[in-house]
Amino acid sequence: MAYLTDIEIAKQCKMKNIYEIARVAGVNEDFIEPYGKHKAKVSLSYLDAKKDTPDGKLVLVTAITPTPAGEGKTTTTIGLADGLSKIGESVVAALREPSLGPVFGIKGGAAGGGYAQVVPMEDINLHFTGDFHAIGAANNLLCAVLDNHIYQGNELRIDPEKITLRRCVDMNDRQLRCVQDGLGRRVDGVPRMDGYDITVASEVMAIFCLASSLEDLKVRLSRMIVGYNVDGEPVTAGDLKAAGAMTALLRDALSPNLVQTLEGTPAFVHGGPFANIAHGCNSVIATKMALKTAKYTITEAGFGADLGAEKFLDIKCRMTGLKPNAVVLVATIRALKMHGGLAKTELGEENLGALETGIPNLLRHLSNITDVYHLPCVVALNKFPTDTDAEVEFIINKCRERGVNVVLSDVWAKGGEGGIELAREVVRLCEQDNSKFAFSYSLEGSIEDKIEQIVKNVYRGDGIFVTDEAKEQIKRLESLGFDRVPVCMAKTQYSFSDNKDLLGAPEGFDVTIKSVKVSAGAGFVVALTGDIMTMPGLPKVPAAEKIDVDENGEIVGLF
Repeated sequence: MAYLTDIEIAKQCKMKNIYEIARVAGVNEDFIEPYGKHKAKVSLSYLDAKKDTPDGKLVLVTAITPTPAGEGKTTTTIGLADGLSKIGESVVAALREPSLGPVFGIKGGAAGGGYAQVVPMEDINLHFTGDFHAIGAANNLLCAVLDNHIYQGNELRIDPEKITLRRCVDMNDRQLRCVQDGLGRRVDGVPRMDGYDITVASEVMAIFCLASSLEDLKVRLSRMIVGYNVDGEPVTAGDLKAAGAMTALLRDALSPNLVQTLEGTPAFVHGGPFANIAHGCNSVIATKMALKTAKYTITEAGFGADLGAEKFLDIKCRMTGLKPNAVVLVATIRALKMHGGLAKTELGEENLGALETGIPNLLRHLSNITDVYHLPCVVALNKFPTDTDAEVEFIINKCRERGVNVVLSDVWAKGGEGGIELAREVVRLCEQDNSKFAFSYSLEGSIEDKIEQIVKNVYRGDGIFVTDEAKEQIKRLESLGFDRVPVCMAKTQYSFSDNKDLLGAPEGFDVTIKSVKVSAGAGFVVALTGDIMTMPGLPKVPAAEKIDVDENGEIVGLF
């Protein structure tokens, strides 16, 4: 049976004018700044106007550890929002913007799939409203100001070998991971080793997504540490007098973007840090705006619950006072069989043995949500045609033993109609509202203490191994007073451990901390583990090879 591609489905959608979507969300058109007919920015002044309006319910969608078989977290998030709308609930989705790196690489975009998408999907997956370009420009402006300061006499006595700020580009480009710049004539700059991160891994992106206002954005940008002087003292963007100009570049981008699902449900799509190398959540401003517009806000956090959900709960919620009323944990039988040792080519046949070997991955994530964070949870089993009744019953019984319901989700094929049962279970959980939300670690203690608590409490590892380089970095950061901030773990998304090949629910492992840095503006310390890199590379056959524009100017090959 031939299926339509995501872009073919999206192009069949008769989108509503963005002003109509704003009316559905209850946003007066005075706050709407349209970008064409189907996209808009919502003015930051809307939050001030709604400051006395009670917040709605917040629902976090997360997932099991991802595999090449796919889980469908964003698709489920969108389909759940449409399902809630189908049963008459006031709802809005709050999602991240896609990065061009995955779009042209191997992972694809982040606008959902099948009949659960946000549209216009081509715009959202490509340039959208230019937010990422603004973030990259602000980051690279700071880099230019920094190097110019050194070239113009270096009044701050910055040590070129202790610069921590890196340039960025929103593309998977391994060639730029490590470069030497400033070469050529004397007027071409001061030669030094440098490098690029992908834009979504930059601190400016993290700051953008955690800022609560334009003023807060400027203050956070000012706090960014770009490097250290010859005495080992930190040098900030504020010292370089760059924060004001960076804020100017980000002013318009900071207003959240409003779009729609295929079924006309309003969706805020704003910000986009990766969850394996950054904190993996959409912007605080968009989340708070969504909570003022509808009874239910459905948001997601990147990759598995050990990454995106952990950071959503331990970083974003801790900094903002947000608290989810319920959590949806997305899983597929196919992915769990891969965790049980099957190859991707073997997933079409019933195999209860592989499912039994792989289900501990789901149960560990589930235990973290209910026993570590003490939040009510439902498992959304993303339906595939090859799933058998025996396999589905196996998952249901295993989760029932933990006191958690499993709901079949068929939103990819049926849109909101396929998410109605999930929507009803989410409403039930939210109405109970009996959570006793807790963080997985305390801010008390050393940086190593917090890292070890994450490893033991969330990953369920034995402990950590800290390299000598990381120990020195931790010592410096603690001497600067950064021992009482949250930790953002940079770790492979494919395993609870820092080894991507340890699938399922591995035990008896240590996590290697190879380096530690501070994102002072974002307000957290980043611990890099294993072989994690902040600039991905393209695969042997990148998705870019299949994307084209036809004779009618229509984009083709985009998923």
